[in-house]
Amino acid sequence: MRYWLMKTEPTVVGIDDVLAMPKQTVDWWGVRNYQARNFMRDQMKVGDGVLFYHSSCPEPGIAGLAEVAQLAYPDRTQFDPESHYFDPKSTGMEIHRD
Repeated sequence: MRYWLMKTEPTVVGIDDVLAMPKQTVDWWGVRNYQARNFMRDQMKVGDGVLFYHSSCPEPGIAGLAEVAQLAYPDRTQFDPESHYFDPKSTGMEIHRD
C-alpha cells in the first residue's frame, strides 16, 4: 500500500467538511500540476492511504487520515467556463491503466 499527501485549503474543502458528508468522500479537483495529475491517474489505487493536508491556513499540516475510495477520472471543473479551474484547451482526459 502507498500513502499519498493530498493538499487542500480548509476554506475550500477541509477535513471537517468531509467528515460531515454522508458518504465522507470528496472529489479531488483543481489539480493542474502535471506530475501530481499523473500520479493520481496512473499510480493511486483504491485503498491507498491519504495524508489529508491543510495548506494556506494559520496552522498548515496533516489534518487527518483517509484512503483512496475511487480510481481517477477527469476533473469536471476543467470543462466549466464558470470554474476557476477552467481550461479552454481541454478536450478530455484519457485514463490509462496498465
